[in-house]
Amino acid sequence: MTNKENLEKLAYKTKNAYTIMTPEERKIMMDMCDDYRIFLDNGKTERECVNETIKMALKNGFMPFDTKEKLVAGDKIYCVNRNKNILLAVIGSDDIEKGINIVGSHIDSPRLDLKQNPLYEAEEMALLKTHYYGGIKKYQWTAVPLAIHGVCYTTDGEKIEISIGENENDPVFCVTDLLPHLAQDQMSKKLSEAIEGEALNILIGGIGLNDIEIDNSVKYNVLNILNISYGIDEETFLSAELEIVPAFKAKNVGFDNSFVGAYGQDDRVCAFTSLKSILEVEVPKKTAVCILVDKEEIGSEGNTGMMSKFFDMAVAEIIAKIKGSCDMITYNKVIRNSACMSSDVSAAFDPNYAGAFEKQNSAFAGHGIAVMKYTGARGKAGSSDASCEFLHKILTVLNNDNVAWQSCELGKVDGGGGGTIAKYVANLNMDVIDCGVPVLSMHSPFEVTAKGDIYMAYKAYKAFYNNFE
Repeated sequence: MTNKENLEKLAYKTKNAYTIMTPEERKIMMDMCDDYRIFLDNGKTERECVNETIKMALKNGFMPFDTKEKLVAGDKIYCVNRNKNILLAVIGSDDIEKGINIVGSHIDSPRLDLKQNPLYEAEEMALLKTHYYGGIKKYQWTAVPLAIHGVCYTTDGEKIEISIGENENDPVFCVTDLLPHLAQDQMSKKLSEAIEGEALNILIGGIGLNDIEIDNSVKYNVLNILNISYGIDEETFLSAELEIVPAFKAKNVGFDNSFVGAYGQDDRVCAFTSLKSILEVEVPKKTAVCILVDKEEIGSEGNTGMMSKFFDMAVAEIIAKIKGSCDMITYNKVIRNSACMSSDVSAAFDPNYAGAFEKQNSAFAGHGIAVMKYTGARGKAGSSDASCEFLHKILTVLNNDNVAWQSCELGKVDGGGGGTIAKYVANLNMDVIDCGVPVLSMHSPFEVTAKGDIYMAYKAYKAFYNNFE
């Protein structure tokens, strides 16, 4: 093997996703990304993502889990956990003891949460105190239009769903910033210190009551508006879940519309593609499961995160409705024989910040789904580190379905790092690999993904559901 062509076959080289697509696939890609942008706009919180998922599931023949007494091959079901995470399954033709194929994504994203007692007035301006959620660069959240999403209950027990700032005629809100003329001290600080967490307060009003002389008149005017519009008072905030997110909509980016720019693509780009792919699965050999979870950005804790027992309980109930009962030995056999794609995003190589990456082991926008054998930080801390055997089987499935993929890790070895839900799945004694879409400007209010990578993620998850054994 001495000629150039044969020698080049020995080398590993990523494929550009667009060059291996047919014209028909390019059209499918563009149409799918239009639907994806709608999904992002309608699902800016984990609760809203679950609601959108249910709508899509029902349109595609899925039924609530509790409506089925017995499950047989081809049945499509979903079950919801506390309105913040959801599991969908298509029952396979094989004995479930041979295992299930799982794609797991998270639907929470970095944001600002309102504190429980948030409302105050300062210098005749009304503001809301926040506590940031997940890993953000705090300076990116100043001087951008923000919306308020969430749920609360009135003192009479009525549940109120809130979304303010998304419609054209809605007001928006913002965290103000210091003008550069007076920012000498601020601009001399490290970026991580220039904006303090306690300074991320949302401006929400500036006109006081006209007919009543009262201290904090602007605050009371805001409370009056909230009471008239939503029937809530200040005590309502104490139990409310209100999230502050960017108010702008998902957009096409580039003259060629080759990218999607939007808030929350980590990890809703993987949630959407894993959801869309399972909606198109008919009767797989192995039971296919899509799980969308909460709380990944803060460690997957809590009763809606991947570390909760929801997944275990749902799988046990599925086994029971297939086999008539579920004992621990059967459950353990199912889990041991199962496989999971932890569908979470990776960092796309950014030429503007090339020094943060080790180029030879980086993911590139437009080169397909990013396959990460391990994540973690420094010495692979917090990583599950997939086995050679499992990774080989995954790549074989992707190659057989003409999926553009690329192997990568998250930046330079000592440059930082991050984790996913993979290690919690692995702790169940299951094979798992991280496979997701590369993202530019990750964890910012406006993240960017390549449409070719979105399409290849969809193809990858669908191939895994249907063909992994």
